Amino acid sequence: MTTPNPALVSQHAVRRLPRAALLLFCAAYVLPGIFGRDPWKNADITALGYMMSLVRGEAPWMTPAIAGLTTDNGLLPYWLGAWSIQALTPWIDPLLAARLPFGLLLAALLVMLWYVSYHLACTDAAQPLAFAFGGEAQPVDYACAIADASVLALIAALGLLQLGHEITPELLQLAAVGLHLYGMAASPYQRHRAALATLLALPIMALSGAPTTAVLLSLTGALVVHRSSYAAARQHLRWIVLSGVLSAALASLLDSWAWRIAAPDSRFDMLQLLVWFAWPVWPLAGWTLWRWRAHLLHRHIAVPLSTVLVALGSSIAMGASDRALMLALPGLATLAAFALPTLKRSVSAAIDWFSVFFFSICALTVWVIYAAIQTGVPAQPAANVARLAPEFVSHFNPLALLAALIGTLAWLWLVRWRTGRHRDALWKSLVLPAGGVALNWLLLMSLWLPVLDHARSYRPLVARIARHVPVKDCIHARNLSRAQLAALEVLGGWQVETTYDERACRWMLVSLPFAQTLDTPPGWELVRRERRPTDRDESMLIYRRK
Repeated sequence: MTTPNPALVSQHAVRRLPRAALLLFCAAYVLPGIFGRDPWKNADITALGYMMSLVRGEAPWMTPAIAGLTTDNGLLPYWLGAWSIQALTPWIDPLLAARLPFGLLLAALLVMLWYVSYHLACTDAAQPLAFAFGGEAQPVDYACAIADASVLALIAALGLLQLGHEITPELLQLAAVGLHLYGMAASPYQRHRAALATLLALPIMALSGAPTTAVLLSLTGALVVHRSSYAAARQHLRWIVLSGVLSAALASLLDSWAWRIAAPDSRFDMLQLLVWFAWPVWPLAGWTLWRWRAHLLHRHIAVPLSTVLVALGSSIAMGASDRALMLALPGLATLAAFALPTLKRSVSAAIDWFSVFFFSICALTVWVIYAAIQTGVPAQPAANVARLAPEFVSHFNPLALLAALIGTLAWLWLVRWRTGRHRDALWKSLVLPAGGVALNWLLLMSLWLPVLDHARSYRPLVARIARHVPVKDCIHARNLSRAQLAALEVLGGWQVETTYDERACRWMLVSLPFAQTLDTPPGWELVRRERRPTDRDESMLIYRRK
């Protein structure tokens, strides 16, 4: 006997979120951070360095390299960025050209997640209970409301903010997880599209540096569809198995198997990471698992849960890796959406009030510090910025101010609209969290972008080095990270060598903790010791050959 599900939803509660509003949410989330931003350390600038090595012909396409150091993070993400740079560079900046396809991947993830949740909510086990006298939610309307809520849940996830706007392989892995979820969710309804999505998803993940995760997703996905009560879903098993085999074959062919097992610094690291990184979707996902505990083997729970468990296990095995945990966010967002039909009104009200106060305070803080940067008033925040970001010179940008004003007014209107109308809408509890995250991301990427670039970019360090080392000269690098090497090549335009040749380069850079000293190597003279203005630990020793 099938246990009745806990969802009681009326037709009045499944009114659709206006399409224009949903598109504005997505645009306000995806677009900030794409334009006018420097690549930040460390993974962002490193990925750009690999892409530029391919564009400039400094490394073979099968082995992208920075200063001769090859990558073990897959090939496809760097190919994607390099192809975009080659196609668009005559018209736009190479950095923006590299970032555009990854912005499209983030947008595609939101679209895929909508259809994942829609198809899962259409299953019989996910549908709400019928009322004795009618008036329950219609199946399609209910599925659309769940799908809208899942997109809002993913936007509200704090961990996706910065990592989702980088040009790193993990974003392509995240899109592959979304494609894998779509293949399993749509298999009973759109067999050919689902098969194609599954055949593409896991090989893409394997080519993006995560073949082990791809194989694990294939195994868990095969188990889920094998136990499905839908015949079309069971027939999808062959495509999942074939996709996993293709992933393993590609990884073996390219020799991209790499174990990144690491122990966390503390046994509480994983718990602390999960608490903030997956907020606020993890409490809602946990509530879903509790309320739907009698339905854990049904598709609408088992499909997203399978990807969450794989990503969570990978993150733990990699020493509480936030980039591995990011792959759990689409599944967590889908699970969070199914919590909404079971939430009490008092819980929804608590989420709304917390969101209003928390995100309004954050936005007010951004505005106050922006005013201090521009005018010096209030004095204390201005002094704090000067202390934390020395040598930063502010410049007034009217377009950034206009975007921030529009975003703030939209937030005020959203709060008023949410508290005045749509109190019964199923997705109501996630509107304010998603809107608050989008607002603060927009404010950071407009009002605070210059100071964040100053603090997190290597450009200030490159400018200091350029005072002493002529552009396009050869530099021998010792003890530099790949991010630093990429910054020298991409932002500085120098030819960087990591293998020592006594006659190759006239200049040498050595990375050293600021508190340490180094004896000058024979045949060299120390020109200067430089460091990033906001970095109090690492410094760069600049040597010139005698």
